[in-house]
Order: sequence, then C-alpha cells, then structure tokens
Amino acid sequence: MAVLPALAFDPPTMGWSSWNTFALNINEQVIKSQADAMVSTGLSKAGYKFINIDDGYWDGRGADGNLILNKKLFPNGMRSLVDYIHKKGLKAGIYSDAGDNTCGSGNVHPWGLGVGLAGHEDQDCHLYFIDWDFDFIKVDYCGGNHMGLDERAQYTKISNAIKNCGKPGVVFNVCRWAYPGTWISDVADSWRTTGDIYCAWESVRNIIKENLYIQAYTGGGHYNDPDMLEIGRTLSHDEENTHMAYWCIASSPLLIGCDMTTIPEYSLNLLKNADLLAMNQDKLGLGAPVVQREGEVYVVAKDMKKLMGPKRAVVVMNLTDEAKTIPVSMEAVGFEGQVKVYDCFTHQDVAGGANGTLQVSIPAHGSRAFFMTGKRNEKSLYQAEEAYLQAYQEIGKGQSPLWQPSDAANQGEYVGYLGNAADNYLEWPNVYSKKGGEYTLSIRYASGDARNMTVTVNGNQTLQLTSLMSGDFTEKWATVDVKVRLNKGYNKVRLSNPANWMPNIDCMTVKKN
Repeated sequence: MAVLPALAFDPPTMGWSSWNTFALNINEQVIKSQADAMVSTGLSKAGYKFINIDDGYWDGRGADGNLILNKKLFPNGMRSLVDYIHKKGLKAGIYSDAGDNTCGSGNVHPWGLGVGLAGHEDQDCHLYFIDWDFDFIKVDYCGGNHMGLDERAQYTKISNAIKNCGKPGVVFNVCRWAYPGTWISDVADSWRTTGDIYCAWESVRNIIKENLYIQAYTGGGHYNDPDMLEIGRTLSHDEENTHMAYWCIASSPLLIGCDMTTIPEYSLNLLKNADLLAMNQDKLGLGAPVVQREGEVYVVAKDMKKLMGPKRAVVVMNLTDEAKTIPVSMEAVGFEGQVKVYDCFTHQDVAGGANGTLQVSIPAHGSRAFFMTGKRNEKSLYQAEEAYLQAYQEIGKGQSPLWQPSDAANQGEYVGYLGNAADNYLEWPNVYSKKGGEYTLSIRYASGDARNMTVTVNGNQTLQLTSLMSGDFTEKWATVDVKVRLNKGYNKVRLSNPANWMPNIDCMTVKKN
C-alpha cells in the first residue's frame, strides 16, 4: 500500500477456521463446539472473534440458481448457526470460490460443482450476508483457475457485490495462493500470499521467507495473509513461538486452525499472549521489514502506536537447525543511545537494556520477541527489498520485478527486472528526515551494460542518471550519488525508467550534507 499517515485502521482479523483440522469433515455440531470453546478457553476475551466455516457445506446449486445447503450436515440451517455464534458475542465467516467449483470438490464431486460465485455474485452475497448474516468471506480460486478467469476482474466484481449487498463491514479475504498484485489493496481486506500452510516446520519456515520482502504491501487496514495458524497441533514449542511471533509482528490475520476443544496449554497461552497480540493489533497496521540479517537469522521490526515514536516491536528469528547468538544492532533497529528492552515471551524487562548492540541467543527454529523503547535515529540505510514495487505480482501474468539473492548484495538480496514500463518502479515512501534539508542519496546498483534511471523525490525533484554500469548484474556493484532536498518528516524517493530496463538495485544510503 505504501501508506504512512498516522491514522488508526481496522486491525487484522482474529478468529478460527475449520479447514486445517477438519477439512471437509464439518457439520453444525463441530462449528458450535468451536464457538463454545473460543469462549470457554478465554480466546474470545483475548480478541479472537471469528468462527469461519470453510469448504464443504453445500449440496450443489438448484435450477433456479439458488445454493443448496447440505441439511444432513447443517440440519437447522445456516441462519440458525450464525445466530448461535452471534449470541456468544462472536462473528461468523463463510467460504466460496471466485469461479465455478470449490477446491474441495476437486472439480468432480457434485456437491461442490457450480457453487462458486462466478455468475452468481450478487445473488450469493445476498444469501451469505443478508439472509444468513455472515460477517466474513474467504474466496478461493480453484474454480477461477478451472474457468480461466482474470483474477483482477473477477475479484473486483466480487468485492463490488459484497459492498453493494446491503451489509456494511463484511471482511473479504482473497485466497489466490500468491500475492496477486498491488491492485488487491483496493479490492480486499486481506489476501493470501503463499500456497496452503501445513503442520510442519518446513512449511512455516518457507512461508516466512516468502513474506519477508513483501511487507510494503501491508498497510492502510489491508493485510498480507500467510495463511492460518498451525499452533496447537504438532509443532514444537520453539516452532510455535516463531510461527506466532512472525504472524503477529507482520500484522497478519490470526486464524486458529487447531481443535480448540483439545488445545494444549502451552499453545493456548501462546495464542493469548497479550504482548504478541498487541503487536498484531497495533493501530498503525504496519508490516515489519527485515532490518538486519545474519545468515538465516532475521531481525524484523516495525513502529508501534506512533510513526517514528519511541516504541518499536522487534522479532529475531532463527530459521536454521542450530542454536544461534547474534548481536542485534540498535542502529539497524532504529535507535541511538540507551534502549529499554522488554521480552514479550517472559513479560519482563531485559536487565540493562541495550546500548549499541543486544546479544540475542535463539534456539534452533525459535524466535525472540521484544518491545524496544528509546530515542529514534534518523535512518540512513534503505534496502531495495523493503521498498514498494508498483508492478510486483506473483501470478505469472506480465513482467514483475523480483527479489533475488546475491552474496555481494547488502543483506544478501537485491531487486531486479525494474523499468521498461511506467508502473515498474521502485519507491521508498518513508524516507525520514527529522528537520529536512540538503542530503546525498547514495544508490548502490549493478548492471553489466550501460543503463539509465530517473530519481524522483516527492514528485517534484527529478534527476536523470545515465550510462550506469558496474561491470556485472549480480556480483559487481557500484554507487551513484545524487544531491536532493528532503522535507521534514516523510519523503518519497522513486527510481524509474518507463522506456528501458534499469540497473539492479541493492540499497540506498541517505546522508545529510
């Protein structure tokens, strides 16, 4: 979204979904038991509110176009079940597909054929949100794939049908299994960024790595969704800590996926961790970019409560199979001088806090989570992989810029395939200056041939850089300096070339003259 006004937004969704544990084996009693458990376990008091019914409740569609509910599974009807959920102070969610058939139908089982939204958008939305009174919908894409639909056109049509159905405040989750493109922020409240999660460390680790460099697209009350939680199933305690801590600091939706009637005590307490939930539900609704990397140990951070305020959330994740200890740089995190450090797992202050660095030990697959408070520095290093890429998408249609690894790049990643189109630019929307004034921007780039690039600051300062060549596209890097004037507060710095390919971009250093 690249949105940074100091406003409060609707926070990420918190609740439970039926799919991870029950898949197609759902019925009225299963759903009621989970609603009961959400209240009895204290999860509802902690903030979890949604009870979401996933795939498997239909019995086809009638000749009149109306959906048919499977009355063997839901004998009292959906409105009765939703009323039951609402009377407990909870909210209710439902599932559909953007196309014709649902994922669970496999395009063969009659109950799930033709029950998707395609061709019935307004009709189905009236049923779901007016007749049945649901508050949330997850819309899958198996039927959309089956029909060869255009994602943007179809999800926009569904979004409009939801907005026009007559019930305000319905939460719309797009489940396209990959980041669809920057257009999605205008269409949905949240969107899946990866394939389906499964209950194994490998899945959690891979999903985290897929989400590390797309944090610019969370913002303005719209959120990346790395899928439902596997906490309370078979992950180790350290793995659950990482799972929960990253989903929380990244402002991801929190949808419990276990059976809440049998949830283990450790997992239940983790899901109710008030400090982690505060990270997730913070009013700024920001993503958490990587601020430091030591091999496969990542430090991610974001502001809390106030942009450039004294408090930041910080998570240190060890994605390796061995215990690690790293010095976390307070400068990289965003502070100068003495920093107060609070541990969100032990709920205690760290003795002595930090000054310069904080030695952090992390078990294999584990994480540490902190609130840090102190004097903010004027950030000097901006990674390309934290920037907003207008043309970025993962669904394979059209050219997209890409994050790519290189040992020669700062923090091991750079952005390539930029330029050659008006919307294929890189922008840092939050280049901060405490007082404003004259600055030098040092842009680190790589190119095996001579390439051009335009630097635009706040839309009104334009500088043309020509014949940029470092000698190689990935291993040999060079720096070009440009002098600009920054405003007090936040500034937008854009790198672009609408006519031809740009150099690969690693990072930008900002220094006051």
